[in-house]
Amino acid sequence: MTEIAVPERGFPESEFVARAASAQAMMAERGLDALLVCTEPEVRYLTGFHTPFWQSPTRPWFVILPAEGRPVAVIPGIGASAMGTTWVTDIRTWPAPRPTDDGLALLVDTLAELTGGVDSTPTRIGLPMGHETHVRMPLADLDLLRDRIVPANFVDATDVVRGLRMVKSDREIAKVAHICDVVSGAFEGIGDLLSVGMTEREAFRAFRIDLLERGADDVPYLVGATGPGFDDIIKQPSDRVIESGDLLMFDTGSVFDGYSSDFDRYVAFGGADADAKRAYRTVWEATEAGLATAKPGATTSDLWRAMAEVLDAGGSLGNSVGRLGHGLGMQVTEWPSHTADDGTVLEEGMVLTLEPGLTWAPGRMMVHEENLVLRADGPELLSRRAPADLPII
Repeated sequence: MTEIAVPERGFPESEFVARAASAQAMMAERGLDALLVCTEPEVRYLTGFHTPFWQSPTRPWFVILPAEGRPVAVIPGIGASAMGTTWVTDIRTWPAPRPTDDGLALLVDTLAELTGGVDSTPTRIGLPMGHETHVRMPLADLDLLRDRIVPANFVDATDVVRGLRMVKSDREIAKVAHICDVVSGAFEGIGDLLSVGMTEREAFRAFRIDLLERGADDVPYLVGATGPGFDDIIKQPSDRVIESGDLLMFDTGSVFDGYSSDFDRYVAFGGADADAKRAYRTVWEATEAGLATAKPGATTSDLWRAMAEVLDAGGSLGNSVGRLGHGLGMQVTEWPSHTADDGTVLEEGMVLTLEPGLTWAPGRMMVHEENLVLRADGPELLSRRAPADLPII
């Protein structure tokens, strides 16, 4: 099997120049004078600022993309050195945390400067407000900010950041492909790693360590379960001992250079009953239907219908997940969602998961997931395809 070369870390400045230009073109179409972002993926996407410090909720962070030129960072002083290693050259700081004015005055002044100042002509500042976005600042500060920028006002810019991030560059795709290759190898080696008699906690720990040793930077998302059947597929491990006849499911979003995989695998220990094998084969065939449908110009709802028809024909009792796959990239789940009514048109360069699932008996769910990038002639798998029949170890 051809080994995937480890991609170069980070991005050249040209990548961020192209991102900003695409964003500014969309902003011009919508009459936006600036775009304000304050969450980790959007800040990282526009600047390259990549740090685990986002895990601290104490300080807000702001980046403004003006109608022309580079982004401007309005950030706590503690982040100035790290931001200074990015392509951003205008970095404005305050000594955070300062709850009485945690960057608000500086942010207001910067917005006024970058949008032409406060006068009688209202300016429009884009701020993501829709599904799968949030504002990372205290609600009281957001209320104050709205008041202080008048006559400027905030306009929902969800479609700008969504449009930017759904279609990936070749460099982004290479990073997702690499971590999918790492995780595929770990899943293929699971029979040599796990055994009857281990606890769930021991199995999770062993698999996480194996992923790190194979080259993952981090394993922030690892869920799963063991037993003759289960419907809680997002739980953390317990001290339950794995027994012969058990199924095991691992689902991981492992990370390389800030880009994620997201797929699962099932195995059975010692053997599995006919119903479990049939459920596994059904979700595998539903994935095949999704792969056959995934082409530029089709929609996420087309994907959903193709997979749902196979699941229904296979005797599905339902699916509580709510969708049959989603986008993938800097976050383990991104836009779009494969649902009956999402309707997003698929484009070349989208990185997606296919995730059909069914309840095959009361309290027993089977979910299958693969990762792909959409090419001009159809899907290219990034995860190595799971076996068609339930693996027995």
